[in-house]
Amino acid sequence: MVRAVDAVEGTVIDTFAIKGPASLYRSDSGEAVYAVQTNADLVTTIATGIALDDHGDHADIDVDPPKPTGAEFAGEYPVHFVEHGGHWAVFFDKEGKARIFEEHEALEGHVETREVDSGAPHHGVAIAFGDYALISTPDPADPTKLPNGIKVLDNSDTQVGEVAACPDLHGEAASGNITAFACATGLLVVNTVGGVPSITHLPYAESLPEGKATTLIGGRGLQYFLGNYGPSAVVLIDPTEADAFRLVELPTRRVTFAVDPIRARFAYVFTEDGKLHQLDVLSGEIVNSLTVTEPYSVDGHWSDPRPRIAVAGDNVVVTDPLAGKLHLVNATSFEAAGEIVIEGTPFNIIAVGGSGTLHDHAEGDDHDHDDSPKD
Repeated sequence: MVRAVDAVEGTVIDTFAIKGPASLYRSDSGEAVYAVQTNADLVTTIATGIALDDHGDHADIDVDPPKPTGAEFAGEYPVHFVEHGGHWAVFFDKEGKARIFEEHEALEGHVETREVDSGAPHHGVAIAFGDYALISTPDPADPTKLPNGIKVLDNSDTQVGEVAACPDLHGEAASGNITAFACATGLLVVNTVGGVPSITHLPYAESLPEGKATTLIGGRGLQYFLGNYGPSAVVLIDPTEADAFRLVELPTRRVTFAVDPIRARFAYVFTEDGKLHQLDVLSGEIVNSLTVTEPYSVDGHWSDPRPRIAVAGDNVVVTDPLAGKLHLVNATSFEAAGEIVIEGTPFNIIAVGGSGTLHDHAEGDDHDHDDSPKD
């Protein structure tokens, strides 16, 4: 089930049945949420009902009920699902192929996809990059291992340049105008030069302990990347700085982490002792900690339900699967701000919303304005 929750009122708006357990992804526009159902071989598009129209000095906001659009993407074992510039790429591991589509078509319910072939089934990733596609290359000796590089293809699927080596590739993100892939040896950093993707290798700093990042999140408002690094640390990465890597040790093992898209200076890390930590990404220090749930061990299967984090307006929201709740933490005071009871086992979570002018287009009336935020 996917449940749409009013984060202001604390009520369930609607519930949508899907084919299997899902990871949820929101689009940069906030107009779409995608349920990637790996074990059901399907990706389902849900329109959030929230749309912002930028007018420069203000934005208009339209709020309608969320609903599935009818656009679905079938394939064998979809996992990595990445947006770039309004285009999405879903990689199907057991096919070794990615399908690329435009979001506006998925919202309209009719989609044409471009298929890109990596060469062999593997746990891969692809990114639509303007007129090009970036796609992982399987290990030629053993495709069941993690990918070993990234290649660039043009619109005719012709390879541009050499494969960029990236052993044990796993984890990708974008921040500002930079895209990054995590490798065993460091990061592949992708910029655009003359409209063509340019890939450079950023090796891990010698000051870092042995390890690697396997998950990356891109900062919003500030250009940086936040990644895991071993079981009890995260790493802040700014590829534009000479000292690009800063390790942040945690008090215990890490469960999950997220960046704050509203208060760009902060990110959040949840640890297995049930605590939520607020990380100042400028100082590289944990500035607040709060016990939110009972402990959740990271032992066991990687997909076992454990807390996840989203930022919705003034609150950081933490799922509590075992208790059937969403915990709200005020992002400014870092104090408990309430909870929302959710039927079932709430697990993966994303937040969509915005602030703008809500127009009443009643016939014969001037526009009425409601400038309150809508979550």
